[in-house]
Amino acid sequence: MPELPEVEAVCGAAHRALQGRRIVSAHVLRRRICAPQSPAQLNRAVAGRRFQAVERRGKNILVHLEGVTVWIHLRMTGTLYAVASPPLCPPSASAYFVLDDGRALVFDDSRGLGVLRAATREGVAGLLGPIGLDALSPDFTSERFIALAGSTRAAMKNFLMDQRRVAGLGNIYAAEALHRAGIDPRRPALQVSRMRLVRLHAAIVRLLEEATDSARRAYRRPGGFSEGEWFRAAVYGREGLPCPRCRRPIRRTLQGGRSTYFCPGCQH
Repeated sequence: MPELPEVEAVCGAAHRALQGRRIVSAHVLRRRICAPQSPAQLNRAVAGRRFQAVERRGKNILVHLEGVTVWIHLRMTGTLYAVASPPLCPPSASAYFVLDDGRALVFDDSRGLGVLRAATREGVAGLLGPIGLDALSPDFTSERFIALAGSTRAAMKNFLMDQRRVAGLGNIYAAEALHRAGIDPRRPALQVSRMRLVRLHAAIVRLLEEATDSARRAYRRPGGFSEGEWFRAAVYGREGLPCPRCRRPIRRTLQGGRSTYFCPGCQH
């Protein structure tokens, strides 16, 4: 699933494709992605509108047009990119927007789980639902992070992945941040000391800055790392391999139905 760094890279690609452009028409190829809106309603909402800006909130993408916003969530396999003309859209496309220069902005989603809806600026909050502090926002301070951690009995990994508390972190970067900070992902958040939470906060911010820089350069697909990316995971997806810090074998466990990778030697 695309996480904050990958979604940031996708936002950059969408901004470059849409800058100075007007939407001619919207074409939904998988009707369920815009439900309960109909494809015709989506098209009427955006057709003829000029692009203004792209905004990311956690893992959500907001494409602001004149008088309307398009909310996009990439889910498991979604991505956005431009093609030279609509006939070049791949079979895995869920939707595409025809631009006034003849190109198309494609919402490519092989599993078809993504969502796409038009809303007024006031209606965006209702679509997003409860969403926490963005992990790269200036408001995401160590003090606010400590307060959030101190208010839950959830395991550290589950706490970090709760988008109502910290927005943008997913399975990969939550595991990597906990490894950098030396914290066992199974430890209840309430039991982690203030000093270690400060260290974890710094690790999250630094990790996401590094991964975002890498993703902007080379991101191509959801759920993994492309060959051009220089960011490499220390624990994620490396079960049984030696920890780069202490050389103990990396372990995998399940938390909330998701795989968690950690080092039993470094993380306690």
